[in-house]
Amino acid sequence: MIAGKVRREVAQEVIDWVRAGNSQPGLAVVLVGNDPASVSYVRGKELACSEVGIHSETRRLSADVTQEELLNVVEELNNNPTITGFLVQLPLPAQIKQDVVLHAIDPNKDVDGIHPFNMGMLLAGTPRLTPATPSGVLRLLEEEDIPTSGKHIVICGRSNIVGRPLAALLLKRGNSGDATVTVCHSRTTNLRSFTRQADILVTAMGLPGFITKDMVKEGGVVIDVGTVRVEDPSRKRGWRLVGDIAEGVREVAAITTPVPGGVGPMTIAMLLKNVMQAARITSEQ
Repeated sequence: MIAGKVRREVAQEVIDWVRAGNSQPGLAVVLVGNDPASVSYVRGKELACSEVGIHSETRRLSADVTQEELLNVVEELNNNPTITGFLVQLPLPAQIKQDVVLHAIDPNKDVDGIHPFNMGMLLAGTPRLTPATPSGVLRLLEEEDIPTSGKHIVICGRSNIVGRPLAALLLKRGNSGDATVTVCHSRTTNLRSFTRQADILVTAMGLPGFITKDMVKEGGVVIDVGTVRVEDPSRKRGWRLVGDIAEGVREVAAITTPVPGGVGPMTIAMLLKNVMQAARITSEQ
């Protein structure tokens, strides 16, 4: 499992880091409210940190927290020497101005890689701290020996945490880059005409089964980033996770990633990589 390989790499990095006389890296997550998906995701991050030797903390705030109270927590974490990096779990309640909160995070501790400074460095072709999901997609392609140079890669989704940063990473010169990138979204006319051209199709729409086999190039590669809970009475918990691609896609694509078990574990693994990268950045300040 590729995510397991990445975690083992991080575990060794932590050992080497501490042996060199540095403090144990620390990750904090700010969780507002009790959204089940967010709670589950944060729990996964806590477990992953314990596996690789990273200290972890979760700051749980009520759903009715004020923006000022949340910003005070962000400021405390910015100045907390035991926290290498942190993130504010999204989505946030309606009373919170998301951009104001995310922009208040110290760029050196922005392990989600979505602060304007880090996004700007990425767009300039000099990635520093990059969003974990796009980094995970690139690592998957590398590990499976799927070249990107000269390939037409179509991305369905333009979010700041997947579509846009992934496009920037694929456009950079060198390893895992040099691709021709098309970004599609909800306003794209005749989406199928674009997806059918893709040597590599990355879908991050959050629409269960939206990508059907007639939308995929024969022998293409499909990376399914979409993860949505759908009701399933046959499951004890009453739901299951599904992705953007329909079952028939596997009949025409050469490679597809599963949901769950594909990009999701890679996202957490690459987040751990970012914690170590943030530790190095902070030590150089």
